[in-house]
Amino acid sequence: MDFAPFPHQSTKPEIRSLTQSICANFDEDYWESKDAKGEFPEEFFEKFAAAGLLGITIPEAYGGGGGSLSDLIAVLEEVAAGGGAINACSSVHIPLLCIPTLLAFGTDFQKSTYLPMIANGELFVTFGVTEPDAGTDTTSISTRAERTDGGYLVTGTKVWNSGALRGDKILLLARTSTPGRTDKKANGLTLFLTDLKSDNISIEAIPKIGRNAVKSAEVFFDHHFVSDDEVVGEVGKGFYHLLHSLNGERLYLSAEALGVGRWAVRNAARYASERVVFGRQIGTNQAVQHPLASSYLGLLAAGQVVYQAVEDYETKGAASVGTLANAAKYLATEAAFAATDSAMQVFGGYSFAREYHIGRHWIESRLQRIAPINNQMILNFIAERSLGLPRSY
Repeated sequence: MDFAPFPHQSTKPEIRSLTQSICANFDEDYWESKDAKGEFPEEFFEKFAAAGLLGITIPEAYGGGGGSLSDLIAVLEEVAAGGGAINACSSVHIPLLCIPTLLAFGTDFQKSTYLPMIANGELFVTFGVTEPDAGTDTTSISTRAERTDGGYLVTGTKVWNSGALRGDKILLLARTSTPGRTDKKANGLTLFLTDLKSDNISIEAIPKIGRNAVKSAEVFFDHHFVSDDEVVGEVGKGFYHLLHSLNGERLYLSAEALGVGRWAVRNAARYASERVVFGRQIGTNQAVQHPLASSYLGLLAAGQVVYQAVEDYETKGAASVGTLANAAKYLATEAAFAATDSAMQVFGGYSFAREYHIGRHWIESRLQRIAPINNQMILNFIAERSLGLPRSY
């Protein structure tokens, strides 16, 4: 059956085609198996890295492809649309989250050593920010790095660290000093790029209802030593350095949501054309047509915002797109969940059969409304920054 593409799908055609050709080797059954067994998709990760897609935004001087954010966004959308959903996307985007911060604030040694390893898939870096008692309130984290000879001793806990059991290093945010009464709460936080495999670090997987091919974990630090050479950027300015990666992360998730929504609408429309009940295709019924048409339009609108945000990011810089990046994340994830939920309704009872893969996409699209920042916090941001309302948190 014909399915009208979204206008933004015409961008980066060669990169999209390459990504599609890789994803074609890993069908929905592959991802179902990895999710059910809780196995990291090593085969997919290796193919992805071998094609040069892991290093697509890393400069050529550091072993990457020298591409742009828009290149990576197109890749992640196609990965999600290929049936792997967020399991597939997370397996490859997690080690990329540190790249903008490393490029902007890393030392020459850090960039020349670690960026080529990330690009070829040799080094898997996770993001160590969220804590059990802080959540979105990042400036209230309690993990501390106490000064010692030649470095720091880190003690504390990180939670929802995706990929920690697979990871080699962690981009870790810890408090190195307490801000004064008149200082900003964000002062005194420092970023470290340190090993995850250490006798002073223990990692425990968190049992989850979905996205199990990429495990999430609690990471416990007990006087873990980090050297001065592992500091990323300026001591005490880690929160501000981290922001360099966060707007990009919102756009990664936005593109992935578009891909998940595309997969859901496409497969639901196909099923509605094939499924015959009461002597006719269920797709002839407006009660089936209208939710899918509405979902298509939601994704269409969200896509325009996502790709406008990407364009502004590239032309105006990461710091200038806070509103658009948050809007893109909100609109795309809400549209994707509406699409997967509509697909569940179209498939009816079969949506609960794992062989149709609808439920897996539904659960993973639901996750995107929560992580890495929940959509209510985005509305808080918009209310304050765009509408001028009092801060609510």
